[in-house]
Amino acid sequence: MLALETSTFRNAMARLGAAVNIVTTGTREDPVGFTASAVCSVTDTPPTLLVCLNRTSRARAAFVMGGPLCVNVLSGTQQDLSNHFASPNSMAERFAIGHWTTLATGAPVLEEAVATFDCRVSQIVEVGTHSVLFGVVEALRMHETAGGLVYFNRAYHALPHTAL
Repeated sequence: MLALETSTFRNAMARLGAAVNIVTTGTREDPVGFTASAVCSVTDTPPTLLVCLNRTSRARAAFVMGGPLCVNVLSGTQQDLSNHFASPNSMAERFAIGHWTTLATGAPVLEEAVATFDCRVSQIVEVGTHSVLFGVVEALRMHETAGGLVYFNRAYHALPHTAL
């Protein structure tokens, strides 16, 4: 079997839709954050999720074992915020937009997020070009009336709110 070309793999992965998130660490006074779509649940006992972060990211050093990790799930109206956090802006510039508070860990929490998972990093696994950060959820918050934002086929798509 031939090895897959990187471009072929990336093109296929572009067809795997994913929620858009702002992942944060640090404090409100010294925040760090980036845009991520590589986030998923691992287990509900204990409630754990994972986040993939490029090892060359300037944000990587701030995410250390035992430190906070907060996943802020974006709404369909927050495409500009996603792009803002994915840009070369400084961390101070990134956090100048939005309303930021904290929950259990002290990591920055986006007030307008559809859902927030406030975690502690329990494990970091290095895989190829990325660090896989495992976070055990210590607190969460949901806004019941907002729809989500997904990234599919290299474009943003707003999802409507649906009642449970």
